[in-house]
Amino acid sequence: MNRDWIATARTLSEALPYLQRYSNAVVVVKFGGNAMGDDEAMAEFARDIVLMKQVGMNPIVCHGGGPMINDLLGRLGIESQFVRGKRVTTKEIVEVVEMVLSGLVNKRIVQAINDAGGRAVGISGKDDDMMVCEADDPELGFVGRPVEMNVQIIRDLYGAGMIPVIAPVATGMADNETFNVNGDTAAGAIAGALKADRLLLLTDVAGVKDASGKVVTQLHPDQVREMIADGQIAGGMIPKTETALKALDDGVRAVVILDGRVPNACLLELFTEHGAGSLIRSTEPRVPPRAGDEL
Repeated sequence: MNRDWIATARTLSEALPYLQRYSNAVVVVKFGGNAMGDDEAMAEFARDIVLMKQVGMNPIVCHGGGPMINDLLGRLGIESQFVRGKRVTTKEIVEVVEMVLSGLVNKRIVQAINDAGGRAVGISGKDDDMMVCEADDPELGFVGRPVEMNVQIIRDLYGAGMIPVIAPVATGMADNETFNVNGDTAAGAIAGALKADRLLLLTDVAGVKDASGKVVTQLHPDQVREMIADGQIAGGMIPKTETALKALDDGVRAVVILDGRVPNACLLELFTEHGAGSLIRSTEPRVPPRAGDEL
């Protein structure tokens, strides 16, 4: 008997308690980073999402697309202005953002999921007024902060067996107003509005690291705040952890910041004892976990 087959069968058997635990669970996955520009990584991510749906979970994908936006702005010769290191999103730029996110990137992910045997539907925060925003900072133009969430359309889609793929483009309070929303912020707002079981933030780093550079595998919100205050969490990890804290406040059971470059990162986190990245949750599991088996 081939040992690889035996190992595969054992892995499937060991996944049973996790499959039972996440049956019918709502899991929001923020997809971005290097994997989006790599066909093989995109196909692998799509297979993971289809598998999650196949075993009874309700995955929802929210994506970014910064590098693709930068590329098209460059090709169109549209110059960007920056305030405190952040791009000012003019009306001209937000039109490009919407084209790239709702068109090119969104449909590429939808196609990859469909190619893997899933049933994906691409929408944006504009559809059914799902995400309504105000300007996060007037100096930055059309960069939005969600102030109203209407997520019934997402429930309708996953309830009908679909996998929603959501572009972080939103409508404003005024007519004919479009906002670009940070992908992590959008994913957090969607997860919070759905009271999701999990929010998985896929990044290009291994997780939240302590002062020695070691990944902290489990964190309480108070620990996160302390690590931000003393500088252990810094730079681009600050907005990610702040998104996690807000999602928990909004009713998400747990948030995981994990390395999307790791093969099958979502499956590793959800269906194995090992897990992946840094899990942030404010409560203990209702059923005490076995050794190393943390929800």
